[in-house]
Amino acid sequence: GWWRLGLALQNALRYFPPEVHKELALEFAEELKLYGHIYMYRFCPEIEMRAYPIEEYPCKIKSAAAIMHMIMNNLDPSVAQFPQELVTYGGNGQVFSNWAQFWLVMHYLSEITEEQTLVMYSGHPLGLFPSPRYAPRLIITNGMVIPNYSSRDEYEKMFAMGVTMYGQMTAGSYCYIGPQGIVHGTVLTVLNAGRRYLGVEDLAGRVFVTSGLGGMSGAQAKAAVIAGCVGIIAEVDEAALLKRYRQGWLMEITDSLDHCIARLRDARENKIILSLGYHGNVVDLWERLVYELDTTGEQLVDLGSDQTSCHNPFSGGYYPVQLSFEEANQLMSTNPGRFRTLVQESLRRQVAAINRLSDKGMFFWDYGNAFLLEAQRAGADVEKRGANKIEFRYPSYVQHIMGDIFSLGFGPFRWVCTSGDPQDLATTDLIATSVLQDAIHQGVSASVKQQYHDNIHWIREAGKHSLVVGSQARILYSDQKGRVAIAVAINRAIAEKRIKAPVVLSRDHHDVSGTDSPYRETSNIYDGSAFCADMAVQNFVGDAVRGATWVSLHNGGGVGWGEAINGGFGLVLDGSAEAEEQAKIMLSWDVSNGVARRCWSGNSHAYETICQAMEETGKLKVTLPHTVVDESILEQALHR
Repeated sequence: GWWRLGLALQNALRYFPPEVHKELALEFAEELKLYGHIYMYRFCPEIEMRAYPIEEYPCKIKSAAAIMHMIMNNLDPSVAQFPQELVTYGGNGQVFSNWAQFWLVMHYLSEITEEQTLVMYSGHPLGLFPSPRYAPRLIITNGMVIPNYSSRDEYEKMFAMGVTMYGQMTAGSYCYIGPQGIVHGTVLTVLNAGRRYLGVEDLAGRVFVTSGLGGMSGAQAKAAVIAGCVGIIAEVDEAALLKRYRQGWLMEITDSLDHCIARLRDARENKIILSLGYHGNVVDLWERLVYELDTTGEQLVDLGSDQTSCHNPFSGGYYPVQLSFEEANQLMSTNPGRFRTLVQESLRRQVAAINRLSDKGMFFWDYGNAFLLEAQRAGADVEKRGANKIEFRYPSYVQHIMGDIFSLGFGPFRWVCTSGDPQDLATTDLIATSVLQDAIHQGVSASVKQQYHDNIHWIREAGKHSLVVGSQARILYSDQKGRVAIAVAINRAIAEKRIKAPVVLSRDHHDVSGTDSPYRETSNIYDGSAFCADMAVQNFVGDAVRGATWVSLHNGGGVGWGEAINGGFGLVLDGSAEAEEQAKIMLSWDVSNGVARRCWSGNSHAYETICQAMEETGKLKVTLPHTVVDESILEQALHR
């Protein structure tokens, strides 16, 4: 209603003195009418937005300069999806809610000392508060609302009023490193899918069909090439398609389905590594593959997934096949009810085609983007007979592919060289490779050894494939032992001046302990606690009290508002003994928390992993579960 619009204007104007309210009110009211939110475009900085070397930031402490470096990287136009709207990735994952907040945060960071903490409420800087030196310098919460009001409709109202925002995962925690992060995760997913579903190590000539080349999904093309398969990726937005092509992340593009199928056949038969972007709707592509199957008897696809932003399907995250890109954008604003109907009809068609190909041997998985969840809500045939409410006809990639990795304590660990010097990144690559090789030589289990080998291969390939976009960053999947050892080695290299400036350690929130999400990160938790969020909240608090430079806790992320709680951290390594001790204790907790929870839920890999950690760490004592060996006693007890 009008009162809510008035409140939105009032909320925006409180950042400014009364003498400019009249002028700004007219401007902000127009933004609210056009975009449903006040972004304060006039205050978008004119400077080139990028991660500058840390010494160029006007700060009193290095950790604040490192945070500035990370914030500006998240808003770099070569990194961010919609930088003017402060959206880093995922369609609506913001760094801040408006540009006034950006300026205020940068001001506070220029003033902060080692005895203050900057507190962030959903994009809004509440201020600098006194705190001890060992406390975090920055604490972020995004989208924390009372559970009964954590619905999509309530989010739209609160976002319009400027009182909450969607931080996705690493957008609102200032830890995004461009598509490299998801490239690595997708490479591991495709490799492990080949092992699990196809029984092969070599994916030459195997075809992977998916959709999305925008934000994080843009990584799929590069991942297909590194994994060595034939990747066919559909994208409706020509600008996103061309951006990936010009970056060199996409080898070829076409808007012809005939050409697409011809290239697919050629690459499949001749085992040519290929990433081909199809400018069109993925539903048309899936239906054409069904047509080829029906008319030629040829199954042209081995692996399938989807990376449309289905967590936000009715506001641009999913485009219905019945409309062109331009028609869809128009209908979205003029008749949202009709648009919703077409989206759901399109989802039903997409699932019908996928089901047909799956029946003939294709293996499909949900990529944690709420695709199957929204398809179910649309009435598509995705039910799994006799399953619980978090299981569908097709598995989440966490359930079948990545879940065991999390239970072993492996997840997306990353670091950023704040000097901005590629040579520093090359040095850290060598350090990480050496650490993992040493761990293999010292002796590890077969499953851990395979993960280490995959990550050594990844580091070597990453250097060849120009994966750095924005800050000088690297990601790899590592367990607790590997993360601690890499952190210690990098910190010592900084102390020895082999690395020129501090290094920020972080990780994706999509990790062992960072996220409670029943349709993704915790979809393989079967003790009934998949909808509980104690793990992510405890992780946020635990990182804060163990030495993290900054911590964050978010509502949503990947699967959508109200569907997950997730958190992350940043830890600045400056070469000091104090930084080394903080890294050891904080990184150990950051992994073992989630492994212990997965162990308690009944996962055997997690049980073995946490038992080994307890043997190696005398102060770690975890409650271990006793297994019910004879399950018939349950039925007997219940039917007495």
